[in-house]
Amino acid sequence: MTAPAKTVLVVDDEPTLVATLKYNLEREGYRVLAAGDGEKAINLARSERPDLMILDLMLPAVDGLEVCRILRREMTLPIIMLTARVGEVDKVVGLEIGADDYVTKPFSTRELLARVRALLRRTATPPDEEVLVSRDLRLDMKRREITRNDKPVELKPKEMELLIYFMRHKGRAFTREQLLREVWGYDFYGDSRTVDVHVSWLRQKIEEQPGKPVRILTVRGVGYRFEG
Repeated sequence: MTAPAKTVLVVDDEPTLVATLKYNLEREGYRVLAAGDGEKAINLARSERPDLMILDLMLPAVDGLEVCRILRREMTLPIIMLTARVGEVDKVVGLEIGADDYVTKPFSTRELLARVRALLRRTATPPDEEVLVSRDLRLDMKRREITRNDKPVELKPKEMELLIYFMRHKGRAFTREQLLREVWGYDFYGDSRTVDVHVSWLRQKIEEQPGKPVRILTVRGVGYRFEG
């Protein structure tokens, strides 16, 4: 049996752009849903549970940042954000709220399709990794829930992705640049301090003594290593 087609929800108030993306995504074998405003996008995401969302930042009624913020509280959904803005601040805000990737208009359709494929591949959960365990940490990949000593731990989307990556690669040292590429995506050209900030947040939540970490260790001259 062939696997069911992945569903992509395209959210933009430009009908021509939506039609172009729908045509090209369907040619790639995806099932495509479309919404022209934030409210419809939220309702479709809740009812259809798409595998990925392409979300415009500037939308009528409910803007893209608010759509992202609302859905991130309810589900795990890979999100590529579209915007006509070019400011670094807008990009960082979108990524911190929970967007996984960021594309500035105008963009190449071929490049966007490549990012869709890469993001779906990066966020896929292998069957044998439905639950990751490290001592008193238990991470349910399907539900995107983590517990420590059987108590829930609240993580932001990127904190969760970073922890998943660490737990999948216990004992291996990574540079900040490698972590930016693998967790934030190959296209994220952020300052490497972004990694330091997220590591600090994670330590506050999963270490007994954040100032003396025993899980996420700093490797001098390299970056970080997760010890299981």
